[in-house]
Amino acid sequence: MNTKPLYFLTLLLYFNGFCQKIDQSKKELNTKETNTQNSSQTNTHQTNRSNHNSSDNLFVDLFLYLSYYAIVGNYELENHLDNELTTYPYADKRTGNYGGESQKTTFRLDVENSFLTEKLGSNYSSYGNHFKIKGRVKQYIYGQFDQISLFENYQGKTASLPIYQFNLGYDRLRFKHFNFGFLIGATHVGSTVNKTGLNFGLHADAFIVKNYSLDTSIHWSNINNQTVRTFDIKGKYHRKNMFFALGYELLQIASPSYNYLTTGLGFYF
Repeated sequence: MNTKPLYFLTLLLYFNGFCQKIDQSKKELNTKETNTQNSSQTNTHQTNRSNHNSSDNLFVDLFLYLSYYAIVGNYELENHLDNELTTYPYADKRTGNYGGESQKTTFRLDVENSFLTEKLGSNYSSYGNHFKIKGRVKQYIYGQFDQISLFENYQGKTASLPIYQFNLGYDRLRFKHFNFGFLIGATHVGSTVNKTGLNFGLHADAFIVKNYSLDTSIHWSNINNQTVRTFDIKGKYHRKNMFFALGYELLQIASPSYNYLTTGLGFYF
């Protein structure tokens, strides 16, 4: 039995599947899932809720109290929340983003650009660029903008997909060698999709040894009932107010996923 036609057909389907990833993401983001659940359950029990008002209010107050301290923290009891923003990591040779006793500032810009590469064959390659800028106001809050541009080349044809993220962030833990926080905002997918959804993210930095740190973040979004998720982890080498980065980035845009090695350069202003 001649297996060559089957081999070439399998190979063709293999690479064709890759070249369809961006187009498949666009197609799924433009197709809204229908919910066929029966919503006929409309029970209208009339109960006397007045007996439960006091207990309900107590539960709500307790929930809000715990939520506030879980998210914002207790500035009277948690000393790390008073650690001030540094001019840049390792400016004093010891601390990361927070806690510098001599190198302190009230505003800082973190600017970073990373190149994404995923080469899977001689006729197919996937690559991209991730630009990020973060404006920090003292140690309390920051705004972050991300622009992710993805490209696929297959047999001379190129497909592209831009993603924009706008977030406000708050670092809940602000230790000298570790910080952890959350972000909330919006994700916009451009090109022929042109749709926006709510975004929620988590971010952490660990300053391991002098001049080296580990940076990781994850973002979840829902656009047109489809998942848009980004995850990245990278190691950074800091030298004065600049850094070099090497890492890994995973994106899920609807059902297709994209895996990239990343190399980047950044500055603190």
